[in-house]
Amino acid sequence: MRLGYPDICTRMANTYSALKRMRQTKRKTIVNRLRKSRLRHQIRSVRRLIEHKDAKGAEAVLPATFSLIDRSARWGIIKKNTAARYKSRIQARLKALAS
Repeated sequence: MRLGYPDICTRMANTYSALKRMRQTKRKTIVNRLRKSRLRHQIRSVRRLIEHKDAKGAEAVLPATFSLIDRSARWGIIKKNTAARYKSRIQARLKALAS
């Protein structure tokens, strides 16, 4: 069995509603992958700035990062507590860098 959603499915839906549900799932899977990838890249960029001790750069990117984390939680890409943990750890690292 292959991961993802190939063009030719191994199982065939029996009803029109099931066919439609397969199309919707395929579209949503692609969108969710893009959103999760974007979230990871944003978090990675902030972590790199903190790692390179660029406090000003990290402070500048922080609002956009927190906004994206919150939106990801609202979309259901990540859970609410995971979003809170990400934000807390980024904030703590930035605070440690500033002091």
